[in-house]
Amino acid sequence: MREETEPAPPSCCPLAAHSLKLEASRGARTIVILQDIQQAQQRLRGVTVHTPLVEAPQLRAGPVDRRRLFLKLENLQPIGAFKLRGAYNKIASLSGEERARGVIAYSSGNHAQGVAYAARALHTKAVIVMPGNAPSIKLEATAGLGAEIVKVGPSSKERQLKAEELAAQHGYAIVPPYNDEKIIAGQGTMGLEILEDLPQVEVVLVPVGGGGMISGVAAAIKLSDPSIKVIGVEPALAADAQASFRSGKLVQLTAEEVTRTQADGLRTQSIGELNFEHVRAYVDDIITVSEEEIHAAMAQLAASPKTIAEPSGSVAVAGFLFHANELPKATIHAAVISGGNIEPTMLSELRSRNRP
Repeated sequence: MREETEPAPPSCCPLAAHSLKLEASRGARTIVILQDIQQAQQRLRGVTVHTPLVEAPQLRAGPVDRRRLFLKLENLQPIGAFKLRGAYNKIASLSGEERARGVIAYSSGNHAQGVAYAARALHTKAVIVMPGNAPSIKLEATAGLGAEIVKVGPSSKERQLKAEELAAQHGYAIVPPYNDEKIIAGQGTMGLEILEDLPQVEVVLVPVGGGGMISGVAAAIKLSDPSIKVIGVEPALAADAQASFRSGKLVQLTAEEVTRTQADGLRTQSIGELNFEHVRAYVDDIITVSEEEIHAAMAQLAASPKTIAEPSGSVAVAGFLFHANELPKATIHAAVISGGNIEPTMLSELRSRNRP
């Protein structure tokens, strides 16, 4: 069952139709600018990894496919996922008094680890509200980084409400998973790195969950070179972002709907309001991939230890492999492998598929 919120202005052209609205938003400091992302990049030096951007010639849609794909390997971050970028940028931007009280986050997994890692590095207490059905590898990793874990049900709204309740009780600073300027700017540093390493890139494919990553990456790229196309990719079973993008209205799905996808990191019920503003301004299109396509992309990526990806981290590659007809005509593509925190049993099964 979909619910639509207040209608947004029509969006015929991502970089032109909303220019007046964006200028007003920038004045109110809601839309991040290139300087915000560059400042985040300075904060992250020595904390996050400038991850490799490597070509994957073995990944082709078929024998006549002449397109080239480069993988942005965020699975090689210290926590195995990109989320450390936004989490550290947000916590490092807090005042000393705020950090002394501690931080709280709500997450299905990778943001939890990012906040726990960043809080430990900045000597700050971290409390994480997580769904009880989160992958055990992510629950254990978050606890191993010293965070206090509070488990709730599968609904993303339930996680958020519990975090807000605990923040009010204890004075914790909330570190949102995506709907926040500092989070967006931190994730946007990926876009700056892609441009630095591959200035000739024509199309960048980015996974979409709550929208923090695509907001930041798209802003970094479009504000640097508007000719580059930015395409979001999300599971067909959790396609709230595509529905929002196509309709011009925020669309919300139920928890029951989004939990059908194996891509646990992309099970958000709705893209964030602030993220939606960035998506409408800077994203060219959002496409969806099936569960079978996600699994097939994971299997191909698992053939190399350096490109192992969890389901959420595989969707951009699935979009490249199986939806060439929906992508802009181009030769040089980059796809973000957003995380590699995959359950050992799933990885073993994927590797068995790759054996002759």
